[in-house]
Amino acid sequence: MKINYLCYLLLALALFGSMFFPHPLWTGLLLVNLLTLLVYGADKLAACKRWQRVPEITLLLFGVLGGWPGAILGQQLFRHKTQKQPFKTYFILSVVVNLLVILAAGYWFYGRMVV
Repeated sequence: MKINYLCYLLLALALFGSMFFPHPLWTGLLLVNLLTLLVYGADKLAACKRWQRVPEITLLLFGVLGGWPGAILGQQLFRHKTQKQPFKTYFILSVVVNLLVILAAGYWFYGRMVV
């Protein structure tokens, strides 16, 4: 379970570090996507070498937190987690949830300002 803690520590550091940039939201999203891509690559390497794997819930959480473009790139680049049906379904649901949250937040913030 140590790899899981490392993933969450890196995620926390990426989000914390993004606060020191001029555009923390965009920097945070970029860092989360890069980290998600790296985590997918590390999990593929661990699968090939039969090392300790990154739990699927961690991969899904990174996608829900905005890293789904990096996850899609990682899936295609490393050919990882593209055929496993339960994961694929949950991943698509996590992307939909993330997009709905973004749309709701945009409507709440910008929709109220226009009216």
